[in-house]
This record gives sequence, C-alpha cells and structure tokens, in this order.
Amino acid sequence: MNGCFLLLITVAYFVFFYFVYGKFLSKVFKIDPSRKTPAYTRYDGIDYTPTSPYVLFGHHFASIAGAGPIIGPIVASEIGWIPAILWIFIGCVFVGAMHDFAAMFLSVRNQGKSIAFVIEKLIGYGGRLIFSMFCWATLILVVAVFGIMIADIFVKTPSVATASILFILMAPVFGFFVNRKLMNILVATLIFVPLTFATVFVGISFPFDLIKLGWVAGEEQCRLVWLAVLGVYIFIASVVPVQWLLQPRDYLNSFLLYALLIAGFVGILLFAPSIEQTGYLGMTVHTHNGDTSVFPTLFILIACGACSGFHSLVASGTSSKQIASESHIQPVGYGGMLVEGVLGVMSLLTVIYLSDVSFGEAVKHPQLAFADGMSEFITKIGLSRELSHPFISLVLAAFMMTSLDTATRLGRFVWQEILTGRGTSAEAQIRNPLIKSVFGFLSNSVIASMIIVGLAGYLACSGQGTSIWPVFGAANQLLAALTLLGISLYLIRIKSHSYIALIPMLFMMVMSSWGLIDIIRTREGVLVYASGLLLLLTVFLVILAFKRLVPGAEQKAVNDP
Repeated sequence: MNGCFLLLITVAYFVFFYFVYGKFLSKVFKIDPSRKTPAYTRYDGIDYTPTSPYVLFGHHFASIAGAGPIIGPIVASEIGWIPAILWIFIGCVFVGAMHDFAAMFLSVRNQGKSIAFVIEKLIGYGGRLIFSMFCWATLILVVAVFGIMIADIFVKTPSVATASILFILMAPVFGFFVNRKLMNILVATLIFVPLTFATVFVGISFPFDLIKLGWVAGEEQCRLVWLAVLGVYIFIASVVPVQWLLQPRDYLNSFLLYALLIAGFVGILLFAPSIEQTGYLGMTVHTHNGDTSVFPTLFILIACGACSGFHSLVASGTSSKQIASESHIQPVGYGGMLVEGVLGVMSLLTVIYLSDVSFGEAVKHPQLAFADGMSEFITKIGLSRELSHPFISLVLAAFMMTSLDTATRLGRFVWQEILTGRGTSAEAQIRNPLIKSVFGFLSNSVIASMIIVGLAGYLACSGQGTSIWPVFGAANQLLAALTLLGISLYLIRIKSHSYIALIPMLFMMVMSSWGLIDIIRTREGVLVYASGLLLLLTVFLVILAFKRLVPGAEQKAVNDP
C-alpha cells in the first residue's frame, strides 16, 4: 500500500466526520451562539479574555498536541500499523474529539471552571476533590517529563535552544503591538511569522552550546542548567496575563505547526512512500521491550491522536476561559483533535515505510525517527535535510514547550481549585485566623505556581519523572475515562444520547485499568504503589457516580440557570 493514498483517506475521513459528527454533537449539547461565554461574563484580562477562534485554535492545538501524537503512534507501530491506524480513526472521532468537545462545553457552561467542578455538581464535593488531586499529580508529572525531554533536545541540538529562546522573547513583543493596537493582527502576523521562521537560520548559525562555550562541564550539568531556565520560563508564563505571553507564543507557534503539517503532507504525496511494514502481527507481538499484547498496550501507547485525558484539562482549564462564542467549541475543541489525528497518521508514516532493520532502530528513538523521516519526505519539496532537520526539531521543542507552560498554568488552576470549598473559597469558611491566612497564602497565584514548578523540578532533576512514565501513560487514559464518566452523567441527567459517552467511557475505563493492573503485576516499588492508588481513586469515583444514579439521590442541574 502507498503512504500517500493512506494520508488522503485520513484527511477525507476526518473532514467528513467534522461536518457530520461534529454537527451532531453541537445539536446534542445544544450549542447556543447567542449565549455569553465566561470570557465576557468573568473577564479579568488575565485568564478570562475573549479570543479570536484562529488565535485560540493555535493555542489549543499546540497545547494538546505536544509530542504525544508523534511519539505514541511510532512506538505503537511495532504492534502493527493496521491496529494503530484503526484506533486513531475510531478513537479520534468517537472518543477523543467528543471528549474534548464535551469537556470544553461543560466548562463554558460552568463559568469556565475546570471539569473537576463539573464533576462536583454531578458526583459531589468529595468526587471533585479526589478528581482534582488526581489531575494535579498528573500535571506535575507532565511538567517534569516534558521538561526533561526539552532539556535533552537543547543539549543535543543547541541550534534549537537558540531558536526557542529567540522565539520566546519575540512572543511578548508581538503581544505588545497587537494588544496595544499599535498593529492589527494581520500586519503583525505578516511581520512576526517570517521572523519566527528566521530563528531557525539564526539557530543554525549561532547554536547556543553551553558545553562549547565553557559554561558547563558536561551534558549532565548542561541539562540541569536548561531545566533551571525552563523552570523560570514556565513560572513566568503561568502567572502573567495570557495575552502577553501564552497567547502570542502559541499563536506564532501555530504557524510552525501548520508549516510542518503542510510541508509534511505535500512531501508525503510527492515522496509516495511504500509501506514496507506488516500491517497486522497478531494479538501478541514481540517488540524491543519484550512480548506485548495489543490489548491494552495499544490504547495506552496511542493517547494523543486518539484520546487523551490531558486534553480535558486544557479544554476546561485555559481554552474554555477564552472562548468568545459557543459556536467556536466545534472548530477549536472537536476540530483541534481531528487535526491531531492527521498528525498521528503522518507520524506513523515516518517509520512504517522503512525496512525491517531501519524500522527496528527507529522505534527505539521515536523523536529522532520522526525528525529523520519527515526530513526525508520534505526534501521532495526542495528543502535540504541540513535545514529541514533543525526546523522539525524546533517544531518538536515548540510542541512540548506549549504543553509544558500550559500544564504549569493548569496546575496552578487545579491547585487553587483544590483550596476552594463548596461554592466559596475554603479560606472564607475557616474561622481560625492562622489557618485562614495559610490557605490564603497557598492559593495565591504566584505561590501556587511556585509549588508545581518546584515539585516538577525536583522530579526532573532526581530522575524519578522518567521512571514513573509508564504509570503516567495509563493515568492519562484513566483521566479520560473519568472525564467521560462525568460527561455520561450529564447526558443521562438531560436525557440526551448518553450512549455517545457511556460506550467510550466503559472502553477507556477497562483499557486504562487493565494497563495499571499490568504495571502492578510486572513492576515493583513506586510504580506499584502509584498504580494501586490510582485504581483505588477510580473505584471510589465510580461508586460515587453510581450512587448519584440511584433513584432518590440528590440531583443538581449542571447547566447554569
């Protein structure tokens, strides 16, 4: 089979379901464009601010994508590319994109609060508290792991470090000119987007190599320095108003992503790679990590690109606070996930056209495999590997940087919500002056950000972040299952097509729990304890949800009056 034919089928498939299933979801959830969103009703100029859907799409897509839709499909390709492509096709449309759409909608209808607050209305305060702790712990791990991955890229490819620093410094300048209305967004875009691409050339000419500069003694020290720099950056990005750094950086970043998607798409069509790898290898497959079963491994490995719980935190954490109209939920929430599905298929194509020997080595280093494969495709449009490879590496770093700063900001939101009681702040409910002042101190935006950056930094520097990665994969999917549980309860409450969430919820719950049980059986130490705790939290939340469905249980409307 030819790779360009598979890519064309992919694009046609997702476009079809965007208009068919996406419109169906808009009717099920009763999207109302005339209804004022929290971006207006709770406008504060920091987190709540109405945003153009084009700008918001760039932020949302870059935040949810990260390196997930690149790494996951490549690693999962060892199981067989046909199961991988089927999970991307089915999971993305009917599970992941619906999950993102619904999470964003429920947050918009609940004053822009996170999905945890929606779960409180559906299950109760105890459920919200446990769910929030689950989310917060997952976000700390996200920040730690992505921080390590970005630092490694900076160490091994110093030109990307130069380009990334210039890119970050450029973003607030772009934001200043646009927010102060010194330039309209079109003029600013025409000036700053070419400058963004120019950072690649500057990086190649002036690589920021800390080792060659004599600032550090070796790679380990270099990595620690970059982790410290990233820590300072994400702390600042998590507390300043979104329109000054997060929005402009993500907006400019989106053009890098679009360029990669367009160049990769055209390159694949011109290269016309012939798929050399076997499509289906059986239910149990021998990989470089040992024998692996399709169930549940495939559904844990491919999260972004099919379904990811982290997306619900982005959709209900930052994106919902910037939605200017409910009509934007479909293109941003549903459409963003479908584009990620296309990226997942393109990632798959970068390795399944290889010979057996090359393929075996590629899947061991998925980031490098993607950069190598995509560079090979892009040469067909006239761009040399010497230029395309650093560009793709920059895009990868930009992907992960956006997930990194978004996860930090989300961690702040979740931490502040944990310190919020039923309807009012926990600080206001406490009479003891000392304890009250402690709660007020801990819920401060700066302190909340310092806590998550500090804990994530400790994990990253100690090396524990990577050791718990297998748990994170299953926990991420379990988070999606719990979000789908809340969506199911909402649809049952309003008596509207609850099966569209119930079936995916049950599937994701089984796959993610199965994955955690496998970790408990085959691992030892902290992995076992963490997996056991996550399973217990899941059981508790499922019990609370079941009780709410029992006749006579207290019922609360989720929609605002």
